[in-house]
Amino acid sequence: MEIRLQLKRVYDPPSEEDGARFLVERLWPRGVAKADLAEVQWLKDAAPSPELRKWFHHDPQRWDEFRRRYFAELKHREEGLSPILNAAHHGAVTLLYSSHDGTHNNAVALREFIQHLLCPSEPSSCLCLQ
Repeated sequence: MEIRLQLKRVYDPPSEEDGARFLVERLWPRGVAKADLAEVQWLKDAAPSPELRKWFHHDPQRWDEFRRRYFAELKHREEGLSPILNAAHHGAVTLLYSSHDGTHNNAVALREFIQHLLCPSEPSSCLCLQ
């Protein structure tokens, strides 16, 4: 079964290819009305803890350590990921994030963690295996 986990900035317009959409931020994104995301499920518990988010501060030099710490947090909150996991078994899933950096953000790391949960037998460099 092919799993489609996509990433998109919350400020980008939705498309039919998005499938189920989940906001994976602890804080509501600036400048976005809640009515604009009425069809989006907000999963605060899928986001990094406030302490980890502040420590990381989107510093690319802290990326690997951020991922390691974030995966450790996620291992204790896997039940909070069940809406994403369930939706992924039925079609495309889009994880929404607000960061300007599309490479070093929690949605990128979360996708890596979820892909490992959904396909544990596939080769992975996921730090969640360590």
